[in-house]
Amino acid sequence: MTPDQLIAFEKEIAADFEAGKIAAPVHLAGGNEQQLIDIFKDIKHEDWICCSWRSHLHCLLKGIPPQQLKDAIYAGRSIALCFPEHRILSSAIVGGICPIATGLGWAIKERGGTERVHCFIGDMTERTGIYHECASYCYGHDLPVQFYVENNGKSVCTDTGKVWGRGSAMVEVVHVQAREYDYDLTWPHVGTGTWVKF
Repeated sequence: MTPDQLIAFEKEIAADFEAGKIAAPVHLAGGNEQQLIDIFKDIKHEDWICCSWRSHLHCLLKGIPPQQLKDAIYAGRSIALCFPEHRILSSAIVGGICPIATGLGWAIKERGGTERVHCFIGDMTERTGIYHECASYCYGHDLPVQFYVENNGKSVCTDTGKVWGRGSAMVEVVHVQAREYDYDLTWPHVGTGTWVKF
């Protein structure tokens, strides 16, 4: 898919949400289309994708048919999209996807599999203990798990750097090298309205 196709998908969801066709929260993604396209070039069909509550684009790039994804969003599952038949799982709980990715990595290693787990988290999740424990475990046991930090400088509607102090620099707590990219978020945390910062 192209950036324009990903953007068009989210705009359609936004329009239908605003028209009252979706009776549940929607969590739209945007501003990181090209970064995700570049990452997904190296992700194989048999690999697992683990992501959080903003995962529409990840689903499309993993190969979820757009209509199947729309059906799930319209059914109220925008925040927790799971398609195990396509090897994609998400969790709406902050950091909740990290132990799932770790468990998948352990299972793959135990059975001698060759697939990998690609776990996408936000910059606020990167600061949580659950991420550091899981990343340390994956590193210590050489599990086939790659973490990606999607840094938009926000935790919901709060600046991540403001929450943690000393700017947004991350202290290296573990020896795991997560791949990180920065982007400016197109949509608010939930829905399509105006940004409200706290």
